[in-house]
Amino acid sequence: MGAAIHYPHLTIDEDGTARIEQTRYKVIHLAGEHHHYGWSAEEILRQHPDLRPAQVHAALTYFYDHRDQMVEQMQAEAETAEAARAGQRLTRSELIGRRVAGDR
Repeated sequence: MGAAIHYPHLTIDEDGTARIEQTRYKVIHLAGEHHHYGWSAEEILRQHPDLRPAQVHAALTYFYDHRDQMVEQMQAEAETAEAARAGQRLTRSELIGRRVAGDR
């Protein structure tokens, strides 16, 4: 029987989504910036000045504790977005025609 791990500055939603408490940030978004862009905690703080160092470090700790699952989730979300994007290929003239017609 394992003990539940508590992450200061983070909350876990009913659906299992980790968030930085009292903010709009999901941990996976900050983890993606770290994982894909190579941003350090200091760079994340520079890009998100509304966060405190303890919050960013808690998010990165959570990411490394759940790295494999979070990377798989990032890849799945990227594949879903790419599939949606591939199904919506419009030419420039079609986009202009929609705009002119008022169909957005």
